[in-house]
Amino acid sequence: MSVSVIVMGASGRMGATIAGLVRADEDCELVAVVERKGHCEGLAHWNCKVADSLDAVLPEFPGAVVIDFTAPEASVANAAACAKHGNGIIIGTTGLTEEQKAELAKSAEKAPVFWAPNMSLGVNVLLKILPQLVTLLGEQYDLEMVELHHNKKKDSPSGTALRLAECLAEARKWDLGEVANYHREGIIGERPQKEIGIQTIRGGDVVGVHTVYAMGPGERIEITHQAHSREMFASGAIRAAKWITGCEPGKLYTMSDML
Repeated sequence: MSVSVIVMGASGRMGATIAGLVRADEDCELVAVVERKGHCEGLAHWNCKVADSLDAVLPEFPGAVVIDFTAPEASVANAAACAKHGNGIIIGTTGLTEEQKAELAKSAEKAPVFWAPNMSLGVNVLLKILPQLVTLLGEQYDLEMVELHHNKKKDSPSGTALRLAECLAEARKWDLGEVANYHREGIIGERPQKEIGIQTIRGGDVVGVHTVYAMGPGERIEITHQAHSREMFASGAIRAAKWITGCEPGKLYTMSDML
């Protein structure tokens, strides 16, 4: 059965990539694209409904799944709209605060809501295996991370970097808020043993690179994930859209649920 899909932010790079892959997928139908007021011009080529309000579109497409990679405030509002109408929503937006995540969880009580800061299969497999690596190495190995993204990215560190850091902290039974170090400058003294460094690089059109370091006596382990194109994230979101059609409200779904 074909899955009806509504894409948010279709004039943006990520939204356009998602819309194109949805239209090319034989198991999906692109039924609508939604943009901000004043940004809908030039979207007629998608050959579907074009609108500037998700709330106005959802009644026309009961059961359609929304895919949203926009901005934190917009994603929270779009999830609330889906909760109101009973539509499922896939959110890949990063930079959400704890309060905004709580709002998504609230919407998930009324409609299926899926949120993942990274839709990559590879990154989510890393989240499964990193705790075992960290545990086996022990606390004598220092944990650090560097993330690199294009110069248009607004949030820092990336949502993926934060999730990976949370994974490392959880493996050590640490509170990330207490051990994260996002900046080093000046005479800072020796590195504390109970610390996870998370450094940010921005430039060019890099889609996304994350490297986790485990550095111990006489050796260093580096694990790097490189995203070569936005299509990889879009494909993960479309896979989630198909999967969530069989889910019930009641929890905020993540990639680990789908995998």
